[in-house]
Amino acid sequence: MEDTTSTIDNLLKDFDIKRASDKQKLQQNIQNTIKFNRKLIWSSSKLFLSIVTTPEELLEIYRLRSDIYTKLHYDNEFPNLIKGLSFDSYDEHSAILYTKINGKITGTCRVIFDSCEKLPIDKNYSLDYLRTQKQRLAEVSRLIIDHNTDGLSQEFKLLTRGVYLIISNNTIDNSVSVIKDDHFNLYNKFGGFAIEEHLHTYGNLENPFIITSWDTSKISNFFKRAFLNEKVAW
Repeated sequence: MEDTTSTIDNLLKDFDIKRASDKQKLQQNIQNTIKFNRKLIWSSSKLFLSIVTTPEELLEIYRLRSDIYTKLHYDNEFPNLIKGLSFDSYDEHSAILYTKINGKITGTCRVIFDSCEKLPIDKNYSLDYLRTQKQRLAEVSRLIIDHNTDGLSQEFKLLTRGVYLIISNNTIDNSVSVIKDDHFNLYNKFGGFAIEEHLHTYGNLENPFIITSWDTSKISNFFKRAFLNEKVAW
């Protein structure tokens, strides 16, 4: 732990952190997030797909999130506690997935495991009815791909495969997510997807969204072919 703390301290010298309390919060966040990810059951044969295990990786992911959200003008919905870094307390019990191509992190997403803090979706729509069914929940969020790189579909496939592996191997019964209305047709092809609720807005985002759930035990042959590279019948 001391080695990790020293590494984090050195890395944070590159950032203009005004308040000591903010620095302490980020240090604790990094330590807890890495510790959580190292305990997960994870295996992937894909060369470019990983989960975070070092402070260097995690800070690069936080920086990528901030860059993309700033470009998309999502600052109000996902404000930065520290300039140039997008993180929150949910990261500390999340699987943080990323793709890395030619030495650069090109995409990331997270799978938040349910806890006493509940899930981000609960702030806008209660998921307690799923919990009463004794379902172990997770929320997929912060899906970000650097659009300046080639191979958008490659990153999306790799990250989606990673989400499936995390959910399947770590005792999750159902994952939930918030997506735009017009994206559902694609996700519906995965098998096991269901619409839980339609929303006209979500937080500070003035667009129609849907809350979905995904039972990965019901994946389709399309998903097996496109994302798991299994040879199955059409």
